[in-house]
Amino acid sequence: MRSLSVLTLALGLAVASPALAENHDNKENPLTYPGSKTVDVVEEQFGEYISDPYRWLENDVREDAEVADWVNAQNAVTDAYLEKLEGREVLAQSMEELFDFDDLGIPVEAGGKYFYERKSGGQNQAVLYVRDGADGEERVLIDPAGWSDDGATALAYWKPSGDGSLLVYAVQDGGSDWRTLKVLDVTTGEVKPDTVEWAKFTDLAWMPKNSGFLYSRFPEPEEGAAFQSLNADHAVYLHIIGWDQSKDIKVYATPDQPELNHTAELTSDKEWVAVTSSSGTDERYEITLIKVDAPKLETRKLVSGFENDWRLIDGIGDTLYFATNKDAPRLRIVKTDVSAEVPEFTEVVSESDAVVDGAMIVNDTMVVSYLVDAKSQLSIFDLDGKAQGTLALPGLGQVEQLSGSIKGSEGFFTFESFNRPTTVFRYDSKSAPTIWAEPTLPFDPDTVEVTQRFYASKDGTKIPMFLVHKKGQDLSEGAPTLLYGYGGFNISVLPQYKPAWMAWIKAGGVFASANLRGGGEYGKEWHDGGRLQNKQNVFDDFIAAGEYLIKEDITPADGLAIEGRSNGGLLVGAVANQRPDLFAAGHAAVGVMDMLRFDRFTAGRYWVDDYGYPNKEQDFRTLLGYSPYHNLVDGVDYPSLIVSTADTDDRVVPGHSFKYTARLQALNTGNAPHLIRIETRAGHGSGKPTDKVIEEYSDIYAFLAHAIGLKLDK
Repeated sequence: MRSLSVLTLALGLAVASPALAENHDNKENPLTYPGSKTVDVVEEQFGEYISDPYRWLENDVREDAEVADWVNAQNAVTDAYLEKLEGREVLAQSMEELFDFDDLGIPVEAGGKYFYERKSGGQNQAVLYVRDGADGEERVLIDPAGWSDDGATALAYWKPSGDGSLLVYAVQDGGSDWRTLKVLDVTTGEVKPDTVEWAKFTDLAWMPKNSGFLYSRFPEPEEGAAFQSLNADHAVYLHIIGWDQSKDIKVYATPDQPELNHTAELTSDKEWVAVTSSSGTDERYEITLIKVDAPKLETRKLVSGFENDWRLIDGIGDTLYFATNKDAPRLRIVKTDVSAEVPEFTEVVSESDAVVDGAMIVNDTMVVSYLVDAKSQLSIFDLDGKAQGTLALPGLGQVEQLSGSIKGSEGFFTFESFNRPTTVFRYDSKSAPTIWAEPTLPFDPDTVEVTQRFYASKDGTKIPMFLVHKKGQDLSEGAPTLLYGYGGFNISVLPQYKPAWMAWIKAGGVFASANLRGGGEYGKEWHDGGRLQNKQNVFDDFIAAGEYLIKEDITPADGLAIEGRSNGGLLVGAVANQRPDLFAAGHAAVGVMDMLRFDRFTAGRYWVDDYGYPNKEQDFRTLLGYSPYHNLVDGVDYPSLIVSTADTDDRVVPGHSFKYTARLQALNTGNAPHLIRIETRAGHGSGKPTDKVIEEYSDIYAFLAHAIGLKLDK
């Protein structure tokens, strides 16, 4: 089911006082920023005249020498500032220690073989392993370490054939969303000649008898446009092993609706293909079925209308199981007999107060992962929906992945929390879950305290927030605090282990994560409450979190930093504009900063489900009201801000961050530093090598620590 060297670290049991730097003073001497030229671009929209003087910074840095020069000049200023900050080396060493563990992936069984990823300390990319049998000796199947000199080429995802003899895998280069697909002989380790280019936003599904696999791709973009052009005409293809890609068979496409995306999944018994079609990021899908043994792979529509969320769980024969929010905003489980002339859906597990987050079927048992106040719970049902109890979890955290088969006797799930990296559990219906793999940690998780609080937003809505800090830390006088948020696209921000966050906590800071509206923590209503015309609720929720942290003396008034990535980068930019007095510092990572032009590049057109259409007046006025780029005001003292992006980000193109930073630096906005850090070959975040992550976050957290007075001891 989609749900898309060892050093001991002693965190200590008690701290006498908060880690505030002595004589902390956030006043700065003004920086001299590189000049950013302006262009005379003014456009009229719905009676408003919109100035866009930095439009030229939208150009691809790899194609435009002037933009490249601007990037180099900005990085020079940023590097010079960061080099003077104390504590960068301390943070880098701390993160190296905290990355020294086995980051584990969930195993997938095929033909008696077990395939799984593991990234150990010091490795830039995860390695794929295989075992012959659950207790067999493991061997390396794919190690991306030698794929590039800079470690920025990654193994993105993979799928073994039904008998485990072949494996299709995706190569990600420089953080781009584009993928190259390859095929490996599992026994010999030989990489076959099969090569598939321009795969993107795809699942992988093997056909029976290893004849080939299904994948999704876009047409090859025009020369020089791969990182900026809009994505359209997505289609599902069948690649036959041994064929050249030019002979691949287009299995499903909608040329009359080029805006649709299509991904293909197979039931574990290889009877049915389910093609899920979507027009954007909102969970409203159509489902098209293909009988695997049907001549010419004819299609038939199962769900039409793009009205509800439909997620295939699995199928046995002609009975398919789905999770859906049809008539159930927090989702329920249904099944249908697709052999019927007009298939009907029958409820198996009804909606509850908790939100269905994932499910797997193992033999005759269904394991459903629920969200209860932004943390996971596993419940067990038989295939008729009769409750069989719950599975005990190690504590407050999230079940991130589920892997099982309706024809198998075992399944797997992973668990993690802010203070515990991923542990893999094995499950069968006859006994309690057992640990299949767990990491040896470079610190004692029991020395880190994870609690949950609830606070009221501006309109009175109760918002959950997690607090993480050293166990026994005295917060009575407040400690420098890093507040993280996202708030969008039905994405639930659940407890997860991040070495960079733990380095912040090790240094004596508090980490807070707020579960804002716009996410999926409480189902459709929660998502709807933070999108389109309700987007301001997300900013209000985040502002209220900051106010709560200060009111409760968790952090001093000048000790609060904020952070967000992607949609969360938009969040940081928006709230820094709206409440520059509340936040002392901020990190806006790969953010969507120009809300009037986001839909013109790469995947941006999908985001209209959450943001609205800039060319529709009601949406335009809402977007203009909070767009970070357009709402910077001359004469306002903004907090210390560091923006981060990458030249190969083809999800949120770096022009968003470039334009926002250029305007911020050009205005009279006080003496606090306003910098941008631009990485090369790093993309939107996935596939980034560990050494680049450590370098980036030691820079950024040293910047934030300096701004809010977190003392970084040597």
